[in-house]
Amino acid sequence: MDAIDRKIVVLLQEDASLSLAQIAHRVGLSQSPCWKRIQRLEKTGVILKRVALISPESIGVGLSVFVSIETGDHSSAWLAKFAQTVTAMPEVMEFHRMAGDIDYMLRVAVPDMQAYDAFYKRLIDTMPLKNVTSRFSMERVKSTTAYPLPAEPRSPAAAKKKL
Repeated sequence: MDAIDRKIVVLLQEDASLSLAQIAHRVGLSQSPCWKRIQRLEKTGVILKRVALISPESIGVGLSVFVSIETGDHSSAWLAKFAQTVTAMPEVMEFHRMAGDIDYMLRVAVPDMQAYDAFYKRLIDTMPLKNVTSRFSMERVKSTTAYPLPAEPRSPAAAKKKL
């Protein structure tokens, strides 16, 4: 990715509803080359998809719960079955396999404590789990989907000039 690609990615992370003309103008290209760059970024998997971000409270799923899971089974077969089961649960917004003292971390969105209790009961009924710990978010202080982009990599020649 060059500097123009980075600008395109930053713009699309901020507002994917920008028109092609707006993006092209902001990055200093005409529309055709800008469109080709966006298509290439999509084809190479830099841009996965474009979505609308929704306020969870506005649709009635304002309780966020972070669920830490420890398991006694670390086999590939167990993980495949567990992953299939958990990814099918609509309340699960994120599902991570972790390093450290916990094995998996989920971010769950539910309307209230009663709905979380029903989710929890379904979760623990799916497979044997060693430990499940729930942490409830009191306030979302920061939430972003925009990844920070590293500065453009310097060429070895440019790095030597600085020395």
